[in-house]
Parts: sequence; C-alpha cells; structure tokens
Amino acid sequence: MRLIRPHLLFPLLLFLGLLAGIFALTSGSADISLGEVWRSLTGDTPDNIRRLVLELRLPRALTAFGVGGLLAVSGVLMQVLLRNPLAEPYILGSSGGAAVAALLAMMFGLGATSVDFAAFGGAMAATLLVFSIAQGTGSWTPARLLLTGVVLAAGFSAATTLLLALSPEQNLRGMLFWLMGDLNYAYAPAQSLFVLAAITAMGIVSARNLNVLSRGDLQAAILGLPVAGFRIMVFAVTALATAISVTTVGVIGFVGLVIPHLIRIVAGSDHRILLPASALAGGILLVVADTLARTVLAPRQLPVGALTAMLGVPLFLILMSKSRHQG
Repeated sequence: MRLIRPHLLFPLLLFLGLLAGIFALTSGSADISLGEVWRSLTGDTPDNIRRLVLELRLPRALTAFGVGGLLAVSGVLMQVLLRNPLAEPYILGSSGGAAVAALLAMMFGLGATSVDFAAFGGAMAATLLVFSIAQGTGSWTPARLLLTGVVLAAGFSAATTLLLALSPEQNLRGMLFWLMGDLNYAYAPAQSLFVLAAITAMGIVSARNLNVLSRGDLQAAILGLPVAGFRIMVFAVTALATAISVTTVGVIGFVGLVIPHLIRIVAGSDHRILLPASALAGGILLVVADTLARTVLAPRQLPVGALTAMLGVPLFLILMSKSRHQG
C-alpha cells in the first residue's frame, strides 16, 4: 500500500532536496545568508564569500548528495540480489577491503590520490573475492554469497583493527575519520553524480526485470529473464557504486539500509519508483548529515558516519515497528 503517490513523492523529495541544499550552503562555522548565497551564484558578492560557497560548500554538498544516492541505490540493488531486507552495500566486504587497502597506503605515507586508488582497488578486489569463493565449482546462491561476505567482512575488520594498532599515533586521527566517513576533502562531485545518474537510469530501464527477480529465481526464469547474467550485471553495478562511494568519502553506514525501507513503506516496491526515489532520498539524508557534522560543534567537525548512524538507528527501528504493525 502506497502512502504517497508518485506524482506527489518526487515533488516532495525535490523540495526537501532544495531545503537540504540551502541548509548546506548557508550553515557552517561562518553562517551566510540566503541572499549572499544567491549573489555568490550570480557573481555579485565579495571574493571570500564566493569562494566559500562555490569552492567549498557547494562541491561538498554535491559530493554528499552523489555518494548518498549511490549508497541508497546500491542498497536497493543488493536487497534484490540477495533477496534479504537487511542487505546493504557493505555486506559483501567491499568496505572492509577498501579499509585495509587505504590504511596500508596511509601507513606507508602515500598521498591522497594513492589512498583513493588503493581504496578503490581494495573494494573491487574484496567484492570479486567474495563472488569467486561463493561460486566455488557451481552456481552461487544468495545465501552462500551472503555467508561468504559476512565471514570475509569479519576478517577484514580484524585486519583493520590490527593495522590501527600498528599505525603511528600521528596517523590515527586521519585513519579513524576515514573509517567513519569524512567529506573534508570531497570537492570533486562530478564522478559520483555521473555514476549515480547512469546507474539510476539503467535501473529505471531494467525496473521490470528487478521486480521479477525480487520475487525469486524460478519465477524470473519462467518469465524469460536470463537470471544468471542479470544477477552478475546487478552484482557488478552494485560493486562499482559501493567502491566509488568508499573511495570518495570513506565508510558511511545505514544510508543504504534505511533509505530503501523508508521508500518502500511510503511508495511501494515498484523499482520504477523505488530506485529514483531512493537516489534522491539517500542524497538528501547524507547532505543533511554532513551539514550537521560540520555545524553542531563548529569549527570542529564530526565524522559524518557517526551522524548517519545516530540518525539511522532510531529511524530504522521506527520503520520496522511500523512495518510490523502494518503486517
């Protein structure tokens, strides 16, 4: 049952996105009025304010929106792939592989670009490792894939703890912030926004197949869907989106778990609506969380992953309670 019809849902999300953008551009250690923001966008304002808006806050907000949307869309696809409502983007160990590779790069004193490449490579390698182990000598199943991902994620977590224990003290703060999500250096939003737009468009085109696959492999095969090939495609797209998210801002939890549940409750399970709505809602949530992370204790900044957890845990419990009552 839909609580909000699509022709009302998307205007509502766009309005909330506009409010989140205004909140992000006007709030911070130095508050800026909405009029000053508008004049910065039109070029009629002092250089210091214009640089603050156009070179710092706007790129950071756009990056947060892109990454939040990628995490939410990845959560939707992963829940279809594994047919498990608790599935989320990091469940197959991609974040663990990225964390181990990135921490090793930081320990060796490599630069930010090298850390990004290491995180991306680690995320993709971990995901491919999970897939290859789960497949074994035969076809993989969602249960086998999920179990393999959970076990390897635990191993990556242990390796991450060991690396933190062995790291020099001067590197620990940066490592911990990266592990909890950090947008301090996220000022290149083009990549995440482009990938988000491409994956969302592909998902809308493939929405019918996703709807069928979510009901089970047998029914999908009966209806003529090439199940094995389509599942591999979904797996590859999800792995790419998760790897880009982790590379861009580190590990940020709960967005990919909470947002799909929220959209399903208010708009139903049709992926023609679910995917684009989740992309918008995930982006909005992360923009708001990042703005709060840099304003609550300004000029000090909090790790945004801690804020998403503080927002996500009670929201998820509320959603589960409402879902149980509706059931």
